[in-house]
Amino acid sequence: MSNKKFILNADDFGMNQDFNRAVLEGYNFGFLRNASICANGEAFESAINEILPECQDLGLAVHLNVIEGKALTHSEYLTDNNGKFKRGYLWFMLNCRRKEVLKEIEREFRAQIEKVQKAAKVSHIDSHVHVHAIPEIFKLTARLAREYNIPYIRTQGEEFYVVPGAKKNYTPAFFINILKILLLNLFTKKNKKTAAEFGLKTNDYLIGVGYTGMMNSKTVEHGLKAIEADKEIITECLIHPCKYKNQKSDSHSAEFEITTDNMLKDTIYRMGYEIISIKNL
Repeated sequence: MSNKKFILNADDFGMNQDFNRAVLEGYNFGFLRNASICANGEAFESAINEILPECQDLGLAVHLNVIEGKALTHSEYLTDNNGKFKRGYLWFMLNCRRKEVLKEIEREFRAQIEKVQKAAKVSHIDSHVHVHAIPEIFKLTARLAREYNIPYIRTQGEEFYVVPGAKKNYTPAFFINILKILLLNLFTKKNKKTAAEFGLKTNDYLIGVGYTGMMNSKTVEHGLKAIEADKEIITECLIHPCKYKNQKSDSHSAEFEITTDNMLKDTIYRMGYEIISIKNL
């Protein structure tokens, strides 16, 4: 067995049926072995009752979400009058030290974790739009992970890399993603220490921030090539795959194609990685 582990993870599982379909087909016809489920997603029940029974070895994360959709709990600071989340990432960065805000985040996180754990075995934890990467919120998340016996938490340390021939993708959004990498790498230095303090496993590297919205097999391959390590490491690649009934083509369908690309799978193995489910880590 290789000392280098590769985790391909589908975020936003349970958001809608297109995400669910991608997990089912990516698992059964490809090498997708991990997914992060949104407890407040409109297709959560379908994900639990229809998809998971067909994906027995799937590593399942709680995809903590205080950014999009309806909350599971009543919140004064996080939601509007209809119970929908109303805050963005910057707001959480600016308000994460307020005790009353952290209290509401904790209450919502607990409700989401408990909802998922009531229905399925949870192997890891992460968040929608990386909100748990904010160090104060990361510490809260790590504490809850230990309390609920969730052994693995995502961190966001990503190497900078350029994909040859992808200049047409270098839009303003790409350079915003570069700023995200700088910020998240800064957070990760602190968060890895916190994860260790709580006895949690975490990835050494992440692929999927710099090319958010532009992920394909080529970006995954070059992301792995940017990581120079022969020692024991864990590299996690996050994607947001959709499998559309009407054959719609967009960035999400391109990310679904990653999961069934056998050439990429072979490349990953040739680079010395073992493709794993986090539940078997």
